[in-house]
Amino acid sequence: MRITTKVRTAACLAAALTVAPLTVAAGPSSAGTVHPVAVAAQPVDGSTNVRVDGRRIILGDAPASTGSAEVRQRSGIANLDPVRFAAATSAVVVDYTAGTPDRSTAEVDVRALVRDRWSEWTPAKAGQPTALPAASDQVQLRIIVIAPPQGGSPWVGDVSVRPTGQADPSRMAIQAAPLKSRVFATREGLVGGTTANGHVIVSRDHFVALPSRRGLASNGSGNYSVKVCTASRCAFEPVWDVGPWNTKDDYWNPAAIREMWKDLPQGRPEAQAAYQSGYNGGKDQFGRTVANPAGIDLADGTFWDGLKLTDNSWVDVTYLWTGDGGRGTVSISSGYLNIRNAASSTGAIVGMAGKSAQVTVECQTTGQSVTGSQGTTNIWLRVHAGMYVSKAWVSAGTFGAC
Repeated sequence: MRITTKVRTAACLAAALTVAPLTVAAGPSSAGTVHPVAVAAQPVDGSTNVRVDGRRIILGDAPASTGSAEVRQRSGIANLDPVRFAAATSAVVVDYTAGTPDRSTAEVDVRALVRDRWSEWTPAKAGQPTALPAASDQVQLRIIVIAPPQGGSPWVGDVSVRPTGQADPSRMAIQAAPLKSRVFATREGLVGGTTANGHVIVSRDHFVALPSRRGLASNGSGNYSVKVCTASRCAFEPVWDVGPWNTKDDYWNPAAIREMWKDLPQGRPEAQAAYQSGYNGGKDQFGRTVANPAGIDLADGTFWDGLKLTDNSWVDVTYLWTGDGGRGTVSISSGYLNIRNAASSTGAIVGMAGKSAQVTVECQTTGQSVTGSQGTTNIWLRVHAGMYVSKAWVSAGTFGAC
């Protein structure tokens, strides 16, 4: 949502002089025991504003920033290398130590590779089983550290993960199709500011914010993307920020999985319930009076150019990672890819897809030959009824004919 003060920050990822291993447990051996595998305590691609000190990953030195949730804070993300088990498991136990001085927080999340796609991030409580959405032999951990503008720096250390069969099966679910809900969209603005994943916002940018880190993609990645549509246009965009209003409202999830506000219907944001019916006393999770029912924030390029909105509006949002279906990934170096109403570059523009965003693919057809990042081809992909993109700019497999 729009705010009057824009904060310019620089995200930094500082490498440590001394790198110690974190212990990561692999799957059971033939003897039934679990052997640890040592991996470097070094954040990998997509990490931002963290540093390593021995066995600890600590919040870095970048100044506080204000993103979509309008909460001024210092934050950092450390993605660790994926871990492969010897056999598939339905749950894992993550152990770690943490330090949280001066009202700061530290969290370790886990996700699983299911049917060649990464599942949503799930917070893992130290020493307790965390259910995966389906059995998997590969998981990845992510560390999130957050602190007020002034004060000490939170840290996480001594991380380990091991497979286990002890988990609540009610938390294991994969939807047959991605969830779609109608929510109120606001324009984020904040050009020059920094998003929750470390992206510095540029003029007429292309991304969205959702009020939970569970679907937050790494900077430059689109493995968590949404399709946002009006009556006549659609935009496919990566999720690069957290907000509006809340930061723990994964409203697209069913009650068994939803982090907060479990008594609300799936698909209804807490801010909408607070604004329309006085839910939670009309307040958000921070105790602020909710001034609009927003469930998604749109970057300026998405808002003005992709959807041609002139004011905040109700839109239809599909959370692509929550279900199955054909997918492709927009492969451009910057900006956006035009979506057209025919399989030709002369077709009318009816939407846009941002850099690295995933797009749904319903089928493919032949049309005008185009040369792009994926070579020269006359194949066009239908990404929505009456909407097409050239496969020359989309990394994707082969699909059935339209």
